[in-house]
Amino acid sequence: MDKSEEIKEQQLYIEKIYKINKDKNLKYNILTMGCQLNENDSEKLCGMLEKMGYTQTNNVKEADIAIFNTCCVRENAEDKLFGKLGELKKIKEEKGIIIAIGGCMMQEKHITDKIKESYPFVDILFGTHTLHKFPEDLYKVLEDKKKLEDIIDIDGEIYEGIPIKRDSNIKASVTIMNGCNNFCSYCIVPYVRGRERSRQPKSIINEIKELASQGYKEITLLGQNVNSYLKVEREKNIFFEEYKGINSFATLLKAINQIDGIERIRFISPHPKDFTDDVIEAIAECDKICKLVHLPLQAGNTRVLKEMNRKYTKEQYLNLVEKMKNKIPNLTLSTDIIVGFPGETDLEFEDTLDVVKKVNFEQVYMFIYSRRIGTPGDRMENQISEEQKHKRFNKLKDLVEKQIEKNNKKYINTIQKVLVEGESKNNKELLTGRTDSNKVVIFKGDKNLIGKMINLKIISEHMWYLKGEI
Repeated sequence: MDKSEEIKEQQLYIEKIYKINKDKNLKYNILTMGCQLNENDSEKLCGMLEKMGYTQTNNVKEADIAIFNTCCVRENAEDKLFGKLGELKKIKEEKGIIIAIGGCMMQEKHITDKIKESYPFVDILFGTHTLHKFPEDLYKVLEDKKKLEDIIDIDGEIYEGIPIKRDSNIKASVTIMNGCNNFCSYCIVPYVRGRERSRQPKSIINEIKELASQGYKEITLLGQNVNSYLKVEREKNIFFEEYKGINSFATLLKAINQIDGIERIRFISPHPKDFTDDVIEAIAECDKICKLVHLPLQAGNTRVLKEMNRKYTKEQYLNLVEKMKNKIPNLTLSTDIIVGFPGETDLEFEDTLDVVKKVNFEQVYMFIYSRRIGTPGDRMENQISEEQKHKRFNKLKDLVEKQIEKNNKKYINTIQKVLVEGESKNNKELLTGRTDSNKVVIFKGDKNLIGKMINLKIISEHMWYLKGEI
């Protein structure tokens, strides 16, 4: 059975469940952990569930089915999942709620073994490569009243045509590739998401054109290593349908830039080693591509970077930044940093602080190193104590916050183009939006501005947001 036939088969299961659920007013609750790729997967789960006759609720006690879309990048995600499962046990006993767990964590055998042993009331376990089969899995549980596990260890395929219910009608994320071939020594992702595989260019362009026709203004391209799009396929001579001359990440960016209606393009997460000159040129030339570029550093010391298997040195990273700043007008940068990687000394950590000082990032996403079973990092000796990790984390946090405060002041009295996203979460009297550099701006304005790109004058800064006026 080819992929299109598989999706048609799942559509039949969706129709069968819809008939079972008709006029029952059934509800679902979904908890998403992890990255934007997980959020995009959850939008597909929501799309399938709503086609099956379920409506969403934020109150799990009202739900007839509860779904957890898990992440395994950090240990606290496991603790969160097991805590939530403990809470659901009573609801299961009272009203027979169906419990399904999917996502990256389900690709780890020690986790699924623990769930089956300690939480036997869970109904469905499904992996990252079998998300498209969720309707079939749910149907079997509804009909047979038996537990079901649908997890495969081989690299999955990319399936088109899965229903999707997006969280926003202004901004949308579009996955362009899945998996990763980098095997950074701290990261579990290649083991749970599989090897790199790219979507067909035509499928991506058609999806974005459809989003533009629905009024979406901003697109975020997603991938574990987004700027190596089509790289593996080119190296292995894997046939891809020729479409609009798209044969690389740079040519994809240029093609999307031509789509009417789309006003902003972002992408995450790239890898510094794949930031080729043509990608830098595309960012510089394309007016819709945001000039905030996410450039993960992870560590600033060359020896630590080698142990992490990051494939660049401190000097190469700084040279890349310099090249990008010279070629891309108004460039701002964000980054990821891991604190406390095994064997990192205090002196080596100072190199990370040195890079942060030199680059002057707009945003820094800071993480304390978390051991992941199955990765080389977990087997390394010289693990850093939690006390030392937190001490370094706080040192980095202090530096970053001083830089943010200083950078924010540069915005005052400037005019910024802001995409208005909706009401402020903290004050319904105010609207909120984001600048090209992803700064949150709150301001007074009419609700009919939501979904529009407007100019705002920045009048004050408040660390994590700016205040503007029309």
